[in-house]
Amino acid sequence: MSYKVLSLMVVAALAVVAMAVPAAAADGVTGTYMESRTCQVYTGPCFANAETALAGREALMAWNIESGKHNNIDLAGLSVVVAIRGNDTLAYQGVDDPKELKAAIIVDAKASAAQKEALVAFAKEHAGRAGREVVRVDAAPITMSLDSVELNGELKAGEIARIKTRKAKPGDCICSNEVQFYPPLAKINRFAAGVAIEAEFKGHGLGATWSTPESRSVYMGEFNYRSAGEELAGSE
Repeated sequence: MSYKVLSLMVVAALAVVAMAVPAAAADGVTGTYMESRTCQVYTGPCFANAETALAGREALMAWNIESGKHNNIDLAGLSVVVAIRGNDTLAYQGVDDPKELKAAIIVDAKASAAQKEALVAFAKEHAGRAGREVVRVDAAPITMSLDSVELNGELKAGEIARIKTRKAKPGDCICSNEVQFYPPLAKINRFAAGVAIEAEFKGHGLGATWSTPESRSVYMGEFNYRSAGEELAGSE
């Protein structure tokens, strides 16, 4: 068995263990998370350095809330997406890297007016600096699913945004130095990197649209926020 294949099998096995579902906290907000970047996040230093300042300025962050409340509003069964565009690569410091940053929020169309307001507040709080740079809010039908064992998932936010993911395969390992190079943009409890079969944003407000299919550019994970602004101990 080649070194590349063995290395990737080890990474995949560790990822499955790392994605084990954490115990839910009382009064917490729990669910699954997906993220897509326009640069590779499962990669080696040579590839990452070649993309620096040229790619990775855009991202999608998506939360599917399985249980819990925000601002005392029940958000179970709802999703929210944040699209981000900066003037530089979202790198080691994530949304704090670019000098200029804009964000657009997509809330679940099936939410009530109060729930939409709470979803916007939730997204602003957990998207870090991007939550303070929101220029547009839209509503769209959102479906999101994630299999944290098989490491595949799918997000569809109307005709605005889409992510479809899969687990990395031996053929995705190019230089044998691949690691989870950049951290996820959100604070989440467990996560693993994967490949975007599809990843696109066709919305308005950010001055650009993008599509990055077949790119090692996604994170899949789980979140468990104890209360507004407070993540459980042990989060990555």
